Amino acid sequence: MQEKILKTLEFNKIKELLLEHASSSLGQAKIRELVPSSSYDEVLEIQAETDEASHVLRLKGHAPLTGIYDIRPHIKRAQIGGILNAMELVQTASTIYAARTMKRFIEGLLENAVEIPILEEKAEQITILTPLEHKIKNAIDENGEVLDGASETLRQIRQKLRSNESRIREKLESLIRSRNAAKMLSDAIITIRNDRYVIPVKQEYRSNYGGIVHDQSASGQTLFIEPQSVVELNNQLRELHMKEQQEIERILSELSAEVADSGDELATMVEIMGEFDFIFAKARFGKTIKATKPIINNQGIIQLNKARHPLLPIDEAVANDITLGKDYTSIVITGPNTGGKTITLKTIGICTLMAQAGLQIPALDGSEVSVFKEVFADIGDEQSIEQSLSTFSSHMVNIVDILKHVDHESLVLFDELGAGTDPQEGAALAISILDEVYGRGAKVVATTHYPELKAYGYNREGVINASVEFNVETLSPTYRLLIGVPGRSNAFEISKRLGLSEHVIQHAKSYIGADTNQVENMIASLEKSKREAEREHQEALDYLKDAEKLHKDLQKQMIEFYEQRDKMFEKAELKAAKVIEEAKEEAEEIIRSLRKMRLNNQAVIKEHELIEARKRLADAVPTLEKKSVKKSVNKKHQFVPGDEVKVISFNQKGHLLEKVNDEEWQVQMGIMKMKVKESDMEFIQSQQKVETKPLATVKGKDYHVGLELDLRGERYENALLKVEKYIDDALLAGYPRVSIIHGKGTGALRQGVQEYLKHHRSVKRIRLGDAGEGGSGITVVEFK
Repeated sequence: MQEKILKTLEFNKIKELLLEHASSSLGQAKIRELVPSSSYDEVLEIQAETDEASHVLRLKGHAPLTGIYDIRPHIKRAQIGGILNAMELVQTASTIYAARTMKRFIEGLLENAVEIPILEEKAEQITILTPLEHKIKNAIDENGEVLDGASETLRQIRQKLRSNESRIREKLESLIRSRNAAKMLSDAIITIRNDRYVIPVKQEYRSNYGGIVHDQSASGQTLFIEPQSVVELNNQLRELHMKEQQEIERILSELSAEVADSGDELATMVEIMGEFDFIFAKARFGKTIKATKPIINNQGIIQLNKARHPLLPIDEAVANDITLGKDYTSIVITGPNTGGKTITLKTIGICTLMAQAGLQIPALDGSEVSVFKEVFADIGDEQSIEQSLSTFSSHMVNIVDILKHVDHESLVLFDELGAGTDPQEGAALAISILDEVYGRGAKVVATTHYPELKAYGYNREGVINASVEFNVETLSPTYRLLIGVPGRSNAFEISKRLGLSEHVIQHAKSYIGADTNQVENMIASLEKSKREAEREHQEALDYLKDAEKLHKDLQKQMIEFYEQRDKMFEKAELKAAKVIEEAKEEAEEIIRSLRKMRLNNQAVIKEHELIEARKRLADAVPTLEKKSVKKSVNKKHQFVPGDEVKVISFNQKGHLLEKVNDEEWQVQMGIMKMKVKESDMEFIQSQQKVETKPLATVKGKDYHVGLELDLRGERYENALLKVEKYIDDALLAGYPRVSIIHGKGTGALRQGVQEYLKHHRSVKRIRLGDAGEGGSGITVVEFK
């Protein structure tokens, strides 16, 4: 890809945003080197690795990539015999720890059956160097200070140092606390000059202390003197400091040698961790712009579903459906200036470049992007003052260069093709250039304001017209792309809205030919028809979605209802059996007492009476049997559509709609349609006419309360208002249990929702979802 094209389509700005998501200089370096690939196999590979990282982020929310440093210069210096300083060794240990943590993180995902083959392969290349990490951390703290425990020799030297310093301070403190100290010292403090302990003595009393003068104040009135009594101790201290430094250098040299021994493994580790950082930066960036993984092809097909420009704010960017390369290979976009034509071009171009660079694109799932060998773009006013070129000349220089290289594996984007010169000649050139590029098999998207190119889309096979919608009422563009509808002039409508007299407008229209008026009217009709078709299509999709959800929820509710009913019956039977069993045991105890009394001649009770009483008690115990579906015999009745029947397994009435096969019928039970076997039905009565309401008559979401409420993406205040209304609706619907999806995120939304539910009078219990239900991203609510 040419650097100029990347700049024109603002790919460099995408990289700047991507840099914000890298955790280390290693990842940032790879991002700066990022360019789109023209290899189909490579694009598949890099898209797959980004998708795996996105999958990990969806499951875990993060990846442990902190504490990574570019230690490659340290490794090289250690390998040629250099001694690393303490901070360089700390960075090495930190990188080893980060690599070890990342490898365990990937292994943990694999243990949970998460399929991430690319990340797994990279993690396997990391060699665990825990002993080296521990040696460094045991010798040096995180601030780069060599610890006493780094060696026994260093420990002993530092003990002597502390002891020696203590003796020096004791001697000096006795001097500054003496009777004459206040008179002879400038200040009663101990300080250090030239790494030796000294005291500040007034100039006139220097002879009272003897020793060595190491410094004086700016005025010369104060001398910093090392008293004779501590000279020897300071000499010993200096010697100990030298020994300490020698021991530290020995320790650092030893650790550096171990780094050199593991140099190859460390170099591989750094490379892999840089790749991990780069891959997860791509995934985090994709999450930020709400991007999805595109389907990649090499047939020149582009299918963008609700695509947005990634550099525009998500809540402001207009999403458009863009198709190219299937039924047509060229799109000619016409319409007024500032209507969004250039943004549409740039959206196509940047989405293509992002996909070929392994980035996910800001479009809905199912979007498809082709891998092009080259992407060419002539966009914007690139007038060159240095070359004294006009706007037209500047564009033509670009176009000439494009025509030298374009082929069937190219995507070409022209903005305002033929502009900047005589309209007739400009339109003719534009048509000729489009024919040339089309003839070479390239995929082309061009914008223009020449009306002659509206007819071009109708006269050429493989070419289609498009336009950007303009709202005459608000005098502003909507930025919606209308494929199949050419742009029309809105000059008369805009002038009328701005207050131009009607007779002036009519007079202007008289200068327009009849053919032009017919074309403009046809375009206006096409625009209206397309808007209505899109609206009706969206309504139909909404109705279908609501109906499917309602059907699914009702089936789930019925299953839960019958399961709960059976459990209650079984529970009641067990409870009754327990009561009777207790009564039986008590009766047996009484019978034993009676028999004992009879044996003692205290009462006369016949044995057969005792046996009969025990039999009556045994008969009172219920027999616990699993409920089984009764099979009805329907030999005497031939079922016909419209019959009212009872579905035995559901204990519900319904009407027969049609026979599915020899054994099954389609049965309408309320608003549900189900396939039921004849053996599971009982005939009730025949009915002349059965009115059924198809699921498509469901009007919308207000007519049904789902078993789940999804709050993801909602603002905190709006989310709580939705929860309050949803709980009321669910209670009215009689649901025993519902689920609220709030996602994991920072946990603020989950905490707010659960706090509200805890204080709701109708909530019996709340809990986080199980692993199969959504984990901590969902709260299950049970009602009283």
